Amino acid sequence: MMATLLLALHLLIIIAFTFRILLRDDLSPQARLAWFVVLVVLPYIGSVVYFLFGEIDLGSHADKRHREIFDQIRAHASHLMGAPEDTERLIDPFYKPAFRYAGSINGFHPVAGNRAELMADAAETNARLIADIDAAQSHVQVLYYIWLDDRTGTDIAHALIRAAERGVTCRAMADGLGSRALIKSPLWQQMKDVGVQMAVALPLDNPVRTLLKSRIDLRNHRKITVIDSKITYCGSRNSADPEFRVKAKYAPWVDIMLRFEGAIVAQNELLFISDWMQATGDTLDDFTVSASPVEDGFPAQVMGDGPTERRGATPQLFAALISCARDSLTLSTPYFVPDATVLEALCSAAHRGVAVTLIFPKVNDSWIVAAASRSYYRKLLSAGCEIHEFKGGLLHAKTLTLDGKVCLIGSSNLDIRSFDLNYENNILLQDQGVTRAVRDRQEDYILQSDPVTLGLVAAWPAYRRIWNNVIATIGPVL
Repeated sequence: MMATLLLALHLLIIIAFTFRILLRDDLSPQARLAWFVVLVVLPYIGSVVYFLFGEIDLGSHADKRHREIFDQIRAHASHLMGAPEDTERLIDPFYKPAFRYAGSINGFHPVAGNRAELMADAAETNARLIADIDAAQSHVQVLYYIWLDDRTGTDIAHALIRAAERGVTCRAMADGLGSRALIKSPLWQQMKDVGVQMAVALPLDNPVRTLLKSRIDLRNHRKITVIDSKITYCGSRNSADPEFRVKAKYAPWVDIMLRFEGAIVAQNELLFISDWMQATGDTLDDFTVSASPVEDGFPAQVMGDGPTERRGATPQLFAALISCARDSLTLSTPYFVPDATVLEALCSAAHRGVAVTLIFPKVNDSWIVAAASRSYYRKLLSAGCEIHEFKGGLLHAKTLTLDGKVCLIGSSNLDIRSFDLNYENNILLQDQGVTRAVRDRQEDYILQSDPVTLGLVAAWPAYRRIWNNVIATIGPVL
């Protein structure tokens, strides 16, 4: 009798979740297949996992609020967002399709009058950022996914405290999961006590409600710093030391940051404001944003993505960029679990003669990502791509350079989390000087890497190939 009941329950669970999965138009065939595998093999555990992590949705209220916020921004700050015709005027014809696509995501289009400086390392980034905050006269806005109370995190907090004490308006926001320790720390309270306005992105104060209404792993992965609407930083660096004590055995974390001045600052600030309004309920009237273009600057645009934007925006942007490549494309990312759109675009570029170079960490802090990534090596190498595995720490830099002319930098990885689950921020720019600087940094990564050859991959033992392919098969649900 008990065996019959368990069998009936088993079938009921599989049928119920199968119908739910088949009714979802937003799932790719690969994701559906991965969920079917999980549910058939582990019906009870799989059903719980699907309930907790299967749906990518912050809820109708969050979606509605997101639309309202961007309606306000477009109504009152459209002059800072650029316009579609700016793409036609400012961008090389070969790269217009990618810039047009980026503009379709949340309405930021290329704006002229920008300059950028590549930071040499973490120490210079910290020193320049602190100096910029100490020189602030009007306001400072910061948002970090991970904000630790280590040397870097404490230095930034103390700079905000000094700024607030001299009358500068300071707003600081951190992700509820990635920065959970700091949010509960005396340092967070100290900032609040001196007048720094504090907010938590996607808080976890009621995890049961979060699990019932949404997903606990939908996070704000952005890293944004804006000073006086004149300076902004964009790149892969969180507010944390390279030693990254929460995962010290993988250190140093190797990041990349650009310091921007010009009209692009206002776009990055508007993206910050959209998150602040979502978290606090404040209105656009509470902010003062202006553009300060620099003379003879290059064109650039902000791209922000997240679970309240349309699905597939980030992989489609990467695919659009890859398809624009004429001569060379170099890409670095710590987490490489591409969907079919990106994977086929990379192989297609290599087949048509583009020099495609991919740089990944040799040792990854995620064993799941490491295995899934390597399942794609044979296909990429067979197409003619070059793969290098960085061995000087955990390469955390997310960069893409194109033909020595176009560069994308920011927080987005090439994995399912960045594609579907996280709020991300990136800047897409067209400039030979900046692209050359980033390309030189990518070359530094290659010099500290081991090349991966087709012969090496072919020599992997069968158990390793099976393991990589099993993990990649269920990758869409991870």
